[in-house]
Amino acid sequence: MEKILVIDDEDHLRLLYKLELERQGYEVSCVDNGRDAMPITLTFNPDLIILDIMMPLGDGIDYLRWLVGNHIQIPVIIYSAYAHYKSNFISWGADAYLIKSSDLEELKTEVKKILQQRQLF
Repeated sequence: MEKILVIDDEDHLRLLYKLELERQGYEVSCVDNGRDAMPITLTFNPDLIILDIMMPLGDGIDYLRWLVGNHIQIPVIIYSAYAHYKSNFISWGADAYLIKSSDLEELKTEVKKILQQRQLF
């Protein structure tokens, strides 16, 4: 079973993502900030990370910098309400950048696509 780590500071969104992704057959772990996500990344060993940008304790950009700086090669989908971070150089390290929506179909499609590509290598 493929594992997904969801990093988002909004409780109701984490729960929604977890429920929807578990229905798709994934094992999902959630954390509410980038700082606490660092050790969980190492122990949970996810196949994919869904990452919010704006969080009070360790934002998504800092977390992505940590991943890149430590040569941790896990696919990342940035899932943010803020489109302007897409031009931030460090966000280019993500495999996808999606704008949050109440319709999770685009997110679920991107998750499936990235995980299928990962299996090819």
